[in-house]
Amino acid sequence: MSRRISTGLLAVIGVAVLATPAAAQSRREMQMMADIRMLQEQTQQLQQQMTAALEQLTSTLKTINSRIDDQAGATRKSFADQKLAVDQFGSDLRIVRERIDENTVRISSLSQEVEALRLAIPQFTPPPAPPADPGAPPGTGAAPTTPGGAAPPAPPVVLAPGMTPQRLFNTALEDFTAGQWALCIDGFGTYLRNFARTDLADDAQWYVGECYHQDGKFSEAVDAYNRVITNYPKGDRVPDAYYKRGIALSALGQADRARESFETLMKTFPDHDMARMAKQQLDRLNRGKPRG
Repeated sequence: MSRRISTGLLAVIGVAVLATPAAAQSRREMQMMADIRMLQEQTQQLQQQMTAALEQLTSTLKTINSRIDDQAGATRKSFADQKLAVDQFGSDLRIVRERIDENTVRISSLSQEVEALRLAIPQFTPPPAPPADPGAPPGTGAAPTTPGGAAPPAPPVVLAPGMTPQRLFNTALEDFTAGQWALCIDGFGTYLRNFARTDLADDAQWYVGECYHQDGKFSEAVDAYNRVITNYPKGDRVPDAYYKRGIALSALGQADRARESFETLMKTFPDHDMARMAKQQLDRLNRGKPRG
């Protein structure tokens, strides 16, 4: 009987011993499952928070991008407006300049017309002096003279009606192109006697020298070129006159004076095209070669 009790007690004790680890393991598994569920819930919360943060960040970025686009558009529009204003100002300024140039041309043309009309008016000629009285003292009734006994200068040639300074210049230039040297000299001489203060006066004087030069009258050409240099020192034909004067002097065999003319041109107008040509002529003279 006691043996049976002992065996049963051992069996109960064994079952209890075996049941205790199983219960402890079950509790650990339950705790782990609870921890896993908690981690899953926390992970879901974090994901929800991250999604909300990303959505808010995306919305903020869209707002910033929209503001940047608006600002860029406003800046582009401002630049476009400024460029349009600058272009419009440049166009207006160009129109004003063109009108000023047109008015300048018109004023110059009107001035030439007025001058031509003034010259076309017949000059007043004083009546002839009465014949000298035979009984008057010698010298009475003589024609007046200028101080020193010199004859008064010849008055300007009366131009035909409608002959403007520009037309007169162009006519003389056509004679030069056609090789009519005498007519060319006469035409430009008439221009200089009547319009010596115009912008084309230095050109007219230079063409007088060219006519003489082409006609082989080098001494007269030198005198004409000298008048360009002396009478129109600020004219744009002065470098040409220095150069052609040197050429004419070289043709006359006056090499020293030709060198002086070329050297003066090179010193006074070192950057002018004629200065480079003068250097070539000066080199030829220094080498003793004839003028080319």
